[in-house]
Order: sequence, then C-alpha cells, then structure tokens
Amino acid sequence: MTRVAIIGAGPSGLAMLRAFASAAEQGAEVPEVICFEKQDDWGGLWNYTWRTGVDEYGESVHGSMYRYLWSNGPKECLEFADYSFEEHFGKPIASYPPREVLWDYIKGRVDKSGVRDQIRFRTPVREVVYDGTAGDGAGMFTVTTHDLDAGHTSSEKFDHVVVASGHFSVPNVPHYPGFEKFLGRILHAHDFRDAMEFTGRDILIVGASYSAEDIGSQCHKYGANRIYCTSRAGTMGYDWPDNWEELPILTHVDGNTVHFSDGQTRDVHAIILCTGYQHHFPYLPDDLRLETANRLWVSGLYKGVVWERNPKLFYLGMHDQYYTFNMFDAQAWYARDVMLGRIELPSTDEMAADGAAWLEREGALTTAYEEIDFQGDYTQVLVDETDYPDFDIPRVNQMFKDWKGHKKADIMGYRDLGFTSTLTGTMAPAHHTPWLDALDDSMATYLLDEAPEGGG
Repeated sequence: MTRVAIIGAGPSGLAMLRAFASAAEQGAEVPEVICFEKQDDWGGLWNYTWRTGVDEYGESVHGSMYRYLWSNGPKECLEFADYSFEEHFGKPIASYPPREVLWDYIKGRVDKSGVRDQIRFRTPVREVVYDGTAGDGAGMFTVTTHDLDAGHTSSEKFDHVVVASGHFSVPNVPHYPGFEKFLGRILHAHDFRDAMEFTGRDILIVGASYSAEDIGSQCHKYGANRIYCTSRAGTMGYDWPDNWEELPILTHVDGNTVHFSDGQTRDVHAIILCTGYQHHFPYLPDDLRLETANRLWVSGLYKGVVWERNPKLFYLGMHDQYYTFNMFDAQAWYARDVMLGRIELPSTDEMAADGAAWLEREGALTTAYEEIDFQGDYTQVLVDETDYPDFDIPRVNQMFKDWKGHKKADIMGYRDLGFTSTLTGTMAPAHHTPWLDALDDSMATYLLDEAPEGGG
C-alpha cells in the first residue's frame, strides 16, 4: 500500500489530512497517511504555549503565538471552503476573532473528519532520505523520527513526503552594535508572550511588517508608555496613537539609549525584534531542502507545491501570505491529486517554465492590490484543477483590498468592522466590545452575545 508522511500538524498538515479524508468520503482508495507532530496537540502556531526557548524535552519551541492575539485579517478571507465559521459555532460571529476562537475552528473541521488517530504527537522528524534517483519515481523515502515520550528513534519507509512544518517558528535575529551591553530586555517576536510585560514601559520595535504593527498595537492596548519603531523598509504609514513614533534606521545601542541614522536618540526598556523568520528544514538533505526568502512565489516548487527536483516530495504553505487556510487547502488538494494519480505532472522543463512565468509576474508587482490579485489567481488555479470547493476568490480579493483600506483609515479600529462570508452570505455582526477595549480574549467571553459586566 502507498504510504504518505506528513511533517507537521498545523493548518497545512491538517489540510493535507483533510484532503485525503475528503477523497475517502467520496469512495476513493487513499494511501496510508501518517502525520508527525513535534507538539503535544494539533494546530501549529495556533496552539499557544507559554514556553519560549526550549520545551521540557529540550526541543526548540515551535510556537510564536502570544496572549491577547486577535486575527489581524478578516476571518471571511481564510474560511475553509468546506466548513464555515457559522457551521462550527452555530451562529454568526464577528470578523476578527482572537486566537483561541481560530484554534477551535481549525480543530473543529479535523475533529469532524476523524483524522486525529493518524497523527503521532510529540514525534519530531529527525531525517528524511530518498534512496532512489530523483525523478525516476521508483525510490522511497526513509523518515527517521524521535518519539519524545518513549525516548527512542525509529525509521520507516514512505512513497511520498509532505513538508508542512511552516516557516514562522525559526526567527531571523539581526545584530546591532551595543546589543551585548543593552541594559534592558531584547527579544524576538517569536518569544513575545504577553503585552502586559511592557505596561508602563518604553519599547523599541524593529521591523515594519505584520508582527511589528500587531505587537506594537498590543503593547499600546495594554498600557505601554511609549512605542518607537524603526525599520530598513521605512515607515508603516499608519495614523498611530500619540504615544507611538516611527524613527529612521537604528544604528547602534549604548546602555538603554538607542541611536538612529539621523542622530536622534531615545531611551527604552526593551527592544522587540519583529524581523521575520527563516524557512528552516534541518531534517532534509541538500537535494530535498527548499531554500527561499519569504516571498509570494517560491522557486523550485511546481504550482507552489511539488518539489521539481523530486516530484514525490511536496511542500505546503511556503509562500508569503495574504491567503492562508483556504490556500493551504487548495495546495493540499492539488498534492493529494498528484499522489492519487488524478493529475499527471508535465516534464521537468515544463514545470520549470511554469514557475519562471509566475516568478516573472511576481517581479512586476508594485502594489499590495496587485499582490492580492496575484495570490488570488494562484489559488484559483489550484481550485480549478481539483475538486476543492470554489469560494469566490474575486470577492475574497476585494475583501483583502477593503481590509487594507480599513487599516489605513484606522489602524486601531479596523477590527471593529465586518465582512460577509462568501460561503453563507451572512454579514458578520459587530463584536460586543470594541477591540481596543476588549481586554479579555477568551473564547467564552468572545462568544457572548453581550459584553459581560465589567467589560469584555
């Protein structure tokens, strides 16, 4: 029997499990599928842990989630095409849920599919080796894993391997002169856990992407005194609150004083590095390992999924992302259909030419709106070539564009607005408490119809 190994039980790995379950529900004969997950539960980054650094087994902590995190994009843009939020929660909910609500939604679909027994938890992958000639289709993968609870390693043979271990868990950590003697705390966003640590403090945020804007917003919400931002990419361009200031490039640090390229200085208690993450696959050899920056098109992957140098290997969720859960689904459905023989791959040269065309188009993108359309078009290609349900991608593209506009108009208030589900046609209700005042991010409080006494 054909065997498939999935590495990681986050949204991408769970999408792969769901894709095979969907085919089985329709009567297809599917392979034996085993998913290996380092953490003790599924959900990937959405599975919050208080731990930073290493876990109780000495493994590097995968999670980058923090308390009080709320979705920074509309839930209607990531909704699974085969499982709506309304189906899961039994009622419409607001467009920007907190982490626990999204984690519950992710779990709900795979619980319904009955795939949990295919996952080996606390079992990181140590090595993947292909024993054949790449491209001949005859070889097998030897996957070596480590059962952390039992304390032993073992190896098994698989026909296909799906890499779904994500790329938001190994941080890029830059160095600036003076970091060694900084008198406060320096941390990467990967290790940020609680904005209340910085209540009453002055902080410097290095970076200008989503984690910078959101961690800064969280710190403002929970009472940071002053928030300074610096980035090589320039300013974020939002109308920040009065206690927030964007400054030129950081040059060096002296004691608690941070220095900028125009000669300005500020004194801070902490420096938070929101400087991105690495695509990191230490368990893969050179001939199987993807190496890429975080970008909208990833070279070497046909349809953004199939490893061109060995089409028995697949990667999911490796792009920079506007689309998330439903794009991962579309990728998983495509990978599944290649493995099931429903999709015949073209020649190596043809696969490379297809990727080159996408890469050229990516290089011509100049605006966020063009980037959204690009990723929407890519996702549509995958949907069109499989039986993944169509979820009206043009409308989702427009929601993303509206979301960008809402953020530009009110970076602290955009989460109070709502969108219409392309699956149910239901307009999201307003949350019972404005985001800036919603200090309780628990699912129990979030799902109340009215704000609790004392505020939500």
